[in-house]
Amino acid sequence: MTNLISLKEAAEIIGMHPSTVRLWTDKGIIPAHRTAGGHRRYRRADVDLWAEHARRGGVDPENVMQSAVRNVRVRIAEGQLEAEAWYQKLDDEARALYRQSAHSLFQGLMLFLSTQGEDTSSEAHAIGFEYASRARRYQLSYAEAAQAFLFFRNTLIESVVHAYREANIPFDETLHRMHFFTDKILVSLLQTYQTLENNHG
Repeated sequence: MTNLISLKEAAEIIGMHPSTVRLWTDKGIIPAHRTAGGHRRYRRADVDLWAEHARRGGVDPENVMQSAVRNVRVRIAEGQLEAEAWYQKLDDEARALYRQSAHSLFQGLMLFLSTQGEDTSSEAHAIGFEYASRARRYQLSYAEAAQAFLFFRNTLIESVVHAYREANIPFDETLHRMHFFTDKILVSLLQTYQTLENNHG
């Protein structure tokens, strides 16, 4: 790609120290690409948008993800989770584990956004396995297992998009990558559930 620039160049355009830009990249806040040698490269268009945001005195980008996490917690606390039919079938222990799974999904997603192009199939498989095995343990059906994951996936993505939009930060590429990664998790979940069912009857 010819419109890619280095970390140092991106930092100069945004007006931030390179270490700050590196931190935001590692947190998945600023999209970047990795070269074969592991160096970060940024699309000039993305960097220009961030520079414009910084000049307008926008919120600290590190707060964006914290805002997204708060949005997820609010949606769960407001009873949207309790309204789910699959969730109503669970006991207190299972419910607590599923609420915690929102956090593990968020952490996995942030890790994926920060790896920029590395193979994350193992991470997606691990999260998918976690959701599938938990669903089987608590006697959720194949469809309910998928519904449980999709509830947390959609809540998380909507919350991240809302946080980016509120901060007036470009999110199109981030949204695409979040869907790409979570789709891989869903496929892993369904494959794992089917395997568990075939093995245990």
